[in-house]
Amino acid sequence: MSGKAENTDRSRDEVVEFIASIGDDRQRDETHVLDAMHRRVTGCEPAMWGPSIIGYGSYHYRYDSGREGDWMRAGFSPRKGKFSIYLMGNYCDRRAKADDLFARLGQYKTGKSCLYVTRLERIDLDVLERLVDLSWHIMLEKYPE
Repeated sequence: MSGKAENTDRSRDEVVEFIASIGDDRQRDETHVLDAMHRRVTGCEPAMWGPSIIGYGSYHYRYDSGREGDWMRAGFSPRKGKFSIYLMGNYCDRRAKADDLFARLGQYKTGKSCLYVTRLERIDLDVLERLVDLSWHIMLEKYPE
């Protein structure tokens, strides 16, 4: 379970600095909650993926077109007014399990592989942790190290 930056001091410092730069106290506190959750689930130290995404672990992908690259296995971004939580696993044969979890999550919206949450108090954090765990394990199966 390697991180993009192989857990260097620099990547840890970048994450710490990024979180400290969040101006809204509530969002900064909730970022710490999401960081702790992702660390528990993934066992990885965080690394910055671009200017505003905190990611955990990495995988290499290659499309049929020949395009390839590296991306995080799990992560989130504290955006203005909401969190984007990246659930990279597409739930394959576990769609029913994911649907059950989403039904119990609380207030949210989704995109292709993003979960959008405005406030953590509006969702069930135990259910969110199970969704992150489900996605993480699917990614490990789909892209073994």
